[in-house]
Amino acid sequence: MQIKSGTAHGALYIKLIGEMDEYSAQSVREKCDKLIEDNLSVKKIIINLSEVAFMDSTGIGFLIGRYKKAARAGIPLFVESPNLAADKILNLSGIYTLIPKAE
Repeated sequence: MQIKSGTAHGALYIKLIGEMDEYSAQSVREKCDKLIEDNLSVKKIIINLSEVAFMDSTGIGFLIGRYKKAARAGIPLFVESPNLAADKILNLSGIYTLIPKAE
């Protein structure tokens, strides 16, 4: 899994590319946590899922972990552009009650 990131308009944008599964999760967690720690002055964090080809429960755990990390820093977290399959998993899990979609 690849990660692209950048900041603009007071937001940290993290784009995930590839498959989110148990195999890739640890590396992605570490890289995203470092991005959050290095950008604590942002007003929000947006995780773009438009190029995530596959996501299972590992992806839900990943998002909840990043939500908790951002919440401890007082930064709201949003997800953006999940594909239809990921959106269905996220919706069924109830994660949107914690992490809303970016509009």
